[in-house]
Amino acid sequence: MKELVKSLKTEFTEFIDTTDETIDLATEYITEKVVGPTSYADCLHIALATINRADFLVSWNFKHIVNVQRIRGYNAINIKNGYKQLEIRSPREFEKYEDD
Repeated sequence: MKELVKSLKTEFTEFIDTTDETIDLATEYITEKVVGPTSYADCLHIALATINRADFLVSWNFKHIVNVQRIRGYNAINIKNGYKQLEIRSPREFEKYEDD
């Protein structure tokens, strides 16, 4: 994963700031018990993607992020707060196969 991050070209990289809005949304995921307090960093990641209208959030974290029950919880809170649903997927869903 570190190699992937290091290989990203800066002209294709966008850095976004954490705001009070993202902190509030991340905190609400925990308050509503989508995940526990130890998953705050994951919640912040999801809140940043949601508020900045990412097309997808791609993660290998199947316990706290790429998990049907958790995705439903995050998106229920997103919709309740006026945000669109976030498409959360595994990197495998973006793999290209030789016979494609």
